[in-house]
Formats: sequence, C-alpha cells, structure tokens
Amino acid sequence: MADLQDDIPRTTEAGEGDDLPDDPFPDDPFPDVPFPEAAPRSADEALERAHALLTAHPVADGYSGLPWALRRLPWCDLERGEAALATDVPRLREGRVGALFWSLHLPEEPGGDRVVTATLEQVDQARSVIDGHPEGLRLVRTAGQIIDARNHGRVAVLLGPAHAGALGGSLGVLRMLRALGLRVLTLTGTDWAGAAGLTRFGEEVVGEMNRLGVLADVSGASQATVERAVALSRTPVLCTRSAARALRPHPANLPDELLAALGEAKGLCMVPLTAEQTGPTVRDVADHLDHVRDVAGPECVGLSGTYGSGATHPRGLADTSRYPHLIAELLRRGWSEAELALLTWGNVQRVVRSADFGARLTQHRGEGARARTTEPDA
Repeated sequence: MADLQDDIPRTTEAGEGDDLPDDPFPDDPFPDVPFPEAAPRSADEALERAHALLTAHPVADGYSGLPWALRRLPWCDLERGEAALATDVPRLREGRVGALFWSLHLPEEPGGDRVVTATLEQVDQARSVIDGHPEGLRLVRTAGQIIDARNHGRVAVLLGPAHAGALGGSLGVLRMLRALGLRVLTLTGTDWAGAAGLTRFGEEVVGEMNRLGVLADVSGASQATVERAVALSRTPVLCTRSAARALRPHPANLPDELLAALGEAKGLCMVPLTAEQTGPTVRDVADHLDHVRDVAGPECVGLSGTYGSGATHPRGLADTSRYPHLIAELLRRGWSEAELALLTWGNVQRVVRSADFGARLTQHRGEGARARTTEPDA
C-alpha cells in the first residue's frame, strides 16, 4: 500500500511516549511555519496559507458523530471513502484533521441500565471500526499517543464524550469505561448533574474523573453545573459543542460570563460547525470563533465539527475536507499563526496532556479510587 503521507485524490463533497515527562507541557513537536502576519491579499493566497499551516498544526476535532452514523450502513470502507458520510479517511486527510473525539452519545438516551449497555455497544463498534481501518485510524488514550499517531500518518481517535447516564450511577462503571479508552464524559441529564448543579455524588464523579484522566464536558449543562465543575475540577473542563450565546441564543451556547470563567480556568470551548448554533455561513462560524477568542482568550477556543451527528452544517463546511476554508477565513480576519496553531491543535493537546499529567500525579501520590462505588439513590 502506498505511503499514507502521499497525496490522496479529492473525493466528491457530500453536501512522545507515555512516561511522565520532566516538563508536563512540552512545546508542540511540529515545527512552526514562518508566515507573514499581514492578511492574505487574495482568496487563493489565504487558502494556500491555510493548507500550509494545517500541515504543521492539524485540526483536532472535538466532536464526531461517526460511530452512530455508521450504524446505518451495512458495510463501510473509510480508507477508500464513503459518499454516504461526511467523514472518511480521504476527506480527513484533505481537511488536515489529525485527531478526532468520537462521540458515544445516543440520539435518544434509553432509560435504566440500558444506557450502560448501549454505551458499551458504542465503544465496541468504535473499536471494531478502528481495528478494521489500521492504515488510516488509530485508537489513542494519551496525548503522547496522539503525537505518535500523527507522526505515523494515522488519524488519532479518542473515545468520548459519553453521556453521564452511561455510568448508571456507578464509579465502578466509570473506571471500566476509562479502561476501555474513554476520555470525555458529559455532565448533564442525570440526577447528580442536573439543573441544580452537582450533588455530592456528582462531585465525587468529577474527583474520580480527575484521578483517571477523564475530561469533563459541560456542553448543554446547567449554569450551576458548569460553574461547579469549573471550580471543582483540577484539570481543564471542556465544552465540546458550545458557541457564543451573545451571537446566537442557543441553549448549549455559553454566555460571556461563563466563557470568561472557562478561559480563566484554562478550559476549552470548542465551537461547533452547525447552522443551528453558529449560523448558516463560514463567516458566522468565524464570528463565534472571534467572540470566544476575544472574551475567553486564544487558549480557550477550539473546533468541533459535529459531522455525523445529524446536524445541518453551514454552507461551505459540508464535510471534514472543508477545514482549510474556515482557516482561510480566519487568516483574512487577521488571526496570527500562533493563534491558529492553538485553535486547531495546541489547545486540545494541552488539555489532554494536562489530564494525563494530573492522573499520573494523583497515582504517584498514591491516591486510591473513591471508596463509594454506586450512587446512594441509584
């Protein structure tokens, strides 16, 4: 098979090791590309510069609905390309995507113990798909493995976010999901993470997530839950699908005060490429990215494709091959190379590495698992 670094023809558009380092946050291993800071003079120049920048600093996409979308297909070959999907390996390469978070969410969350079973089935399917496409995809568990996958020409896949209900009220299930590769859990929609915020058990869940290196996702959570999770967590908190409520009053979008608090805590707001949350055009998405950067800071903003989730995407951003066009728009707006490198790759790498380091530090100190296994009222 040809080298995976070779160019792959355009498809039709569908609409570090793991040892604890001395420095827990080393510099990005990919070399900087010296771009002039002046805005590009033409659309072609902007797109050329976007491609070059993304070659050095690829996209780490914060939310992919691919596992659920694949359930509709009796068979797939993601390495050759799938016209029925918005995500496949050729389009990931064309879009310069280096890492993906694969959502384990379910369109309709089943009740009771069934949600645990359904989530485990999602994990099983995701791992089977990755195993079936070894030339293009690689399951990763740590920030170091993300870098290694990138260096070997593979797209790194991280499992999560999963719904909080997937725990079934049990810290033991959380530990088992982490053993299977889970990296992100969404804190919403349960008795212990609801409108009133986190209960005592919810706080124990966050503590155990920190110990295990599982990142907290608060997209769609109540303001009380967001505020408490940000204050309580010893590692950065994510919003895997949140834009600016000041620009578009969607319930999953964040008001400026929460964006500022997230930025102060070195968390990460990953702006979704959906018409419902950000607007119908590339410029609308760029407006949200501008706003989050200005309110929370350039270290608090990331990208969330949400491809495969059933969402409608802005014109010009129909699939994962289109990321360079969004970056070109940001270049025309005067975003610097340093800011774009953080947006596409650096911020996700920092957050995952921070969770890895925090988990190893906790284990090094000999802090054991939480004594309570199951929620008292479960």
